[in-house]
Amino acid sequence: MATPELTSLRSPRVTAARRLAKRSFRGKERRFLVEGPQAVREAMAHLVEVYVTPEAAARHADIVAAARAAGAPVLTATDEVVAEMSDTVTPQGIVGLCRFLDTPFEEILRARPRLVAVLAHVRDPGNAGTVLRCADAAGADAVVLTDASVDLYNPKSVRASVGSLFHLPVAVGVPVERAVSGLREAGARVVAADGAGERDLDTELDEGVLGAPTAWIFGNEAWGLPEPTRALADEVVRVPIHGRAESLNLATAAAVCLYASARAQRAPGGCRSVTST
Repeated sequence: MATPELTSLRSPRVTAARRLAKRSFRGKERRFLVEGPQAVREAMAHLVEVYVTPEAAARHADIVAAARAAGAPVLTATDEVVAEMSDTVTPQGIVGLCRFLDTPFEEILRARPRLVAVLAHVRDPGNAGTVLRCADAAGADAVVLTDASVDLYNPKSVRASVGSLFHLPVAVGVPVERAVSGLREAGARVVAADGAGERDLDTELDEGVLGAPTAWIFGNEAWGLPEPTRALADEVVRVPIHGRAESLNLATAAAVCLYASARAQRAPGGCRSVTST
């Protein structure tokens, strides 16, 4: 195995990487970290550098080769150095330094999206990343994080997205009023998902209205959507609880709503499968 090039925890590269744990430094540098082989593979087009232990470099030679082919320098490092750069308890031996990749909101609007997830007041990074993953799986055209929501590049958000961060356009820092007005002008019906909604998702499906371009607004898991935000929407819809559960968590509710729209928009041909040939 190759001798590690990075051995000191005090080296400028290690120090710079650790500073990216803070949102202010991520914003200033417009850089963030991804951890693990799958994340680095997904981030290939956005890599600046890759740091990898000799053992991980041998185990994931294909990723190392692909990174180099993409023009990203690959630096070998000791286990201690990679662990210092990592946010997880059990690092997997490979970390990628990436450029920010958020998409301007106006660019998303110009594409006239048919299905969008708007995260308004979502503060938990794990929830944000999981909703992004759900949106990707449901075939959404974009995700919008309002200015009151968590940082897209928070390490927990990045991990929870499981690579979906790199699959679809994501706009960040958009005021909720602008998000609603812009998506409406782009032809989308704006629907707020809230447990206090007067209409339920079954009714929406029965009446066929979810087949139209739709932007779903999802709020904070603890206290839902504020009344001023609900008032901006064209409709406030709840996911019906048919059993005895008190409620659904944010990510589960988002998945149900997004898949309902995806199914309606693909009728009568049914859901598209990413594994079909």
